[in-house]
Amino acid sequence: MNFTRREFSQLALTALPAATGLSLPVAKPNSKFGGVQIGIIAPYSFRSMPTSADDLLKYLLTLGINSVEMQSEPVEAFAGAPIQQGRGPMGPPPGGTPGGAPGGGQMRPPGAGGPPAPGPAPGAGGPPRMSPEQQAAMRARAEDLKKWRLSASMDKYKEFRKKYDDAGVTIPIIKFGLNSNMSPEEIEYCFTVAKVMGCRAITCEPPLSQTKLLGEFAAKHKIMLGYHGHSNMTSEEAFAKPSSWETAMAHSEYNGCNIDVGHFTAGNGFSPAEFIKKYNKRITNLHLKDRKINQGPNMPWGQGDTQIKEILLMMKKEKYTFPASIELEYPVPEGSDAVKEVAKCIEFCKNALA
Repeated sequence: MNFTRREFSQLALTALPAATGLSLPVAKPNSKFGGVQIGIIAPYSFRSMPTSADDLLKYLLTLGINSVEMQSEPVEAFAGAPIQQGRGPMGPPPGGTPGGAPGGGQMRPPGAGGPPAPGPAPGAGGPPRMSPEQQAAMRARAEDLKKWRLSASMDKYKEFRKKYDDAGVTIPIIKFGLNSNMSPEEIEYCFTVAKVMGCRAITCEPPLSQTKLLGEFAAKHKIMLGYHGHSNMTSEEAFAKPSSWETAMAHSEYNGCNIDVGHFTAGNGFSPAEFIKKYNKRITNLHLKDRKINQGPNMPWGQGDTQIKEILLMMKKEKYTFPASIELEYPVPEGSDAVKEVAKCIEFCKNALA
């Protein structure tokens, strides 16, 4: 389905409020333009809206998106996981810090295993330091989730996959808070869910020093790990400099790259195009956003320094098959909503690849 920006906005306004079921577009969604698969990371891109499995599918069908990098929270909520109090069904953003603050470091998602990091002290440019009581509560929630995971049936995951398959939406990638502080059994669970969901890759945000061990699990299951990039240039553990991914990839042939083109540009001051071209066979997917260089802010697409159009054209020319996933991170303007803004991003991609 090909819509103009106005038609997208009209569809969002008329279809979303009226739907209690999922009978929205009749045709199957298709967001492959010029041979380039455009997808989205969800629920993060719709974080200002309800984010149940059915809500997300409704947005994707309304927008005509047929490929999604699905964060684990709505999938596990659908399967009956205990709610993470204070966070709802969705964990922290894929960029790390709450709200997608530029230059965010790595923040462990709820239930990721191991003791929670206390975070920077107030005024240090990150979230406030957690009190001992807050840390204890987070550990308890993580333990509850771990217990649930290790006893969870895979039937609901099969149901989730079928729901999306029947609607014409593929889930090639799932995002988990994988890290080596998790027990081996919990890491195995994450890979098992990925297989049941039909995913070819898991994206995650562990520190660089943990990628050797995680790469061994990935090789065992023959599922790629895509390490998400940030713009934190000061930490050796963060994925921001090209050398971080190169080190991880040297550990395992199943260690790969989830390149956030906005964060890469903001941190390094240059386009990731050459890095993508050099390591295209190790790219699980891209995250598309527009940021200013020198750790600048997220901008509406076309107003930042990220060469989104050029990167998309390179993908078209080189016939790369990995998806380019929209990550809506600039502030939603007053009077708009996430669906309308994602529609603008889709229109940008369509025009770039026309």
